[in-house]
Amino acid sequence: MINPALIKNAHERIKNHVRLTPVVEIAEGTFDNALPWNIKLEMLQHSGSFKARGAFNNLLSLDIPETGVVAASGGNHGAAVAFAAMKLGIAANIFVPEISSPAKIERIRNYGAQVHVGGDAYADALNASEEFSKRTKALSIHAYNTPETLCGQATVALEWQNQASHLDTILVAVGGGGLIGGTAAWYRDDIKIIAVEPQTACALHAALKAGKPVDVPVSGIAADSLGAKSIGSLVLPIAQTFVDETVLVSNDAIAMAQKTLWEVLRIVAEPGGAAAFSALLSGAYTPAANERVGVLVCGANTNAVNFN
Repeated sequence: MINPALIKNAHERIKNHVRLTPVVEIAEGTFDNALPWNIKLEMLQHSGSFKARGAFNNLLSLDIPETGVVAASGGNHGAAVAFAAMKLGIAANIFVPEISSPAKIERIRNYGAQVHVGGDAYADALNASEEFSKRTKALSIHAYNTPETLCGQATVALEWQNQASHLDTILVAVGGGGLIGGTAAWYRDDIKIIAVEPQTACALHAALKAGKPVDVPVSGIAADSLGAKSIGSLVLPIAQTFVDETVLVSNDAIAMAQKTLWEVLRIVAEPGGAAAFSALLSGAYTPAANERVGVLVCGANTNAVNFN
C-alpha cells in the first residue's frame, strides 16, 4: 500500500512541474445551504485536471524507452500524459474511446501526441494501448492502477491539507480510483473521506460491496472521465481501509452541479469534475451540523459553456 512518505517523495519530484491549485472558501448560504464549504479548484491544473500529477510522476520516475510512452484514457489522463510528454520531450501515443469528448481529443492533439480513437469504452482503448505497447515497446502509463500514478494523484491531498487543515470531511469523485486511492492514502484516518460516483458508473461501490474488483456497466454524462469498468486492484484495499462512505449521484444531479458552479461561482467543470459537488447540492450526502466540508472540483475539459 502506498504511504505518506512515498507521496511526499512524489510531491518533491513533481512540484516544479505542476500548479499549486487554489482553494476557495464558500460562505454559508451561497447554495441555499447553512454550511460554509471549501472547494479546491484542481480543474485549474495543467492539462485541465488532476491527472497531470500522476502523469509527471510516472514520466519522472520511470525509464522511458526511445519509443516513448502510450496511454489509454477517456480523455483527461491522455491529455495529462500528452502534456507531460511534450514538456519533457517524450513521444506519446494516446488511445481514447469514441465516447471521449471532442474537447479532450483536441487538447491531446494540441499537446503533440498521436491520438488513436476507437472502441465504445475506456476498456476498449486500454486493450488497444496494451497491444500497441507490446508491438512497439512503448512504456504504458496506466490511468489509475500503478503506485506512480496513485502517489502522483495523492499530491493534491497533500496540498489541500496544507491549505485547509480545518476540514472534517472531503468529497472526491471516483472513476478508476487513482484520485480517491491517492487521497485516502494521504489523509488515512485524519479526515472523513466520501467517495462520489455516478449511478451509471459505480466501480468502487460495486467492488466494496463484493469485496473485490468487479465489472460494472458504464454509461452516463460522466462516463468519459469516471467510466472505468472496474476499480483498480491497488485502489481497493486503500478504499476498504480509509474511505468512510460511497454515495451515488444521478446524471441530472451532475448536470445541475455543472450549471450551478457556473451560474453562482463562474467555475467551469466537466461532468466528472462536478460530480463530487453534486453530492452536496443534491443531498446525496448531507453533512452534520457544523461539519466542515471540502469538495474537489477535479476537471474542466469540456466544450464551451452552454447551460441553457
